[in-house]
Amino acid sequence: MAPMVALLVVAGFAAGLSGSMAGLASLFSYPALLAVGLSPVAANQTNTIALAVASVGSVLGSRPELRGQAPRVLRLLPLTLVGGAIGAGLVLVTPSDAFALIVPFLVAGASVVLLLPRPADAKPVTSRAGQAATVVGVLLVGVYSGYFGAAAGVVMMALLTRALADSLVRVNAVKNVLLGASNAVAAVGFAVLGEVSWSAALPLTAGLLVGNYCGPAIARRLPTTVLRIGIAVAGLVLAGVLMARAL
Repeated sequence: MAPMVALLVVAGFAAGLSGSMAGLASLFSYPALLAVGLSPVAANQTNTIALAVASVGSVLGSRPELRGQAPRVLRLLPLTLVGGAIGAGLVLVTPSDAFALIVPFLVAGASVVLLLPRPADAKPVTSRAGQAATVVGVLLVGVYSGYFGAAAGVVMMALLTRALADSLVRVNAVKNVLLGASNAVAAVGFAVLGEVSWSAALPLTAGLLVGNYCGPAIARRLPTTVLRIGIAVAGLVLAGVLMARAL
């Protein structure tokens, strides 16, 4: 029991750091839940519960960057709430074996997205078509976040940096709030109707809370290129391992 708790706390801390800075929390937390014996669906639902509770840490850690951004958050928040509910519904009706085969492709795709460089001269979206695309994109990322969500933060960052004329750390703060809301609405459905392992969720959440709180402070000071590439490569390796396990 003690080794399992220690593994989940450490994995949660790593997931919190990487999630709040790079959007890849599930690449650490989800495999740890599989390693302690949970099924793919139970691991995903337990992971979402932990991410939802621990998102409080990333929001608190991002308070300096969130100042003055309430209008942005309130405009986009309903989209991720609806998306999270849809994604949770898809998980609840997806067979466990099918989910185990889908997840490796989600992880691999997310890792590839992380490897793509962001253009240095990217401009904010101002056209109606661009704004409509942003709305649809935020909704779809909310669906993905509620369904599984590995690297949902990376995709959300790519959308928001195009849509908002602001610094990367302030955009990251908005991303933390939006995905926290998406996870929260999915977590409610899983808690009531799902297969949550509360004994695993508690230590994982503890590690995530600390990692999420520390992540934004580190992000203000740390060049992210090496971290981004390292996590992406780890994600591709993880996708291969999960695929081999599923087959």
